[in-house]
Amino acid sequence: MDPVGARGDLGGRGNLMSVYKRRARILSIRVSDEEYTGLKRLCSASGARSVSDLAREAMRVLLNGATREDTLGTRMDEVYSQVRSINRKVEELSARLSMAGPDGNPQ
Repeated sequence: MDPVGARGDLGGRGNLMSVYKRRARILSIRVSDEEYTGLKRLCSASGARSVSDLAREAMRVLLNGATREDTLGTRMDEVYSQVRSINRKVEELSARLSMAGPDGNPQ
């Protein structure tokens, strides 16, 4: 099996190519305990693997000229899409349950 990106195939998982680029520079910043806690929380909420990945993605967005509003709009579109998908699945399950008898089998 080819490694991700060897054929330009990202498998629909976003920009994973950056994970395989060799990194030769280190940036070091100081943050307060509260800021670090907020960054860790944001990692969990956004699906970032680490604070470093979160910071790298934020810098990439800034370097590419995207505004915060652009990024938030894209993320909100993704959330709305996921909510619609979940809603459809709930409606399908509800329909199946309403057609089932008391023993759980179809009537």
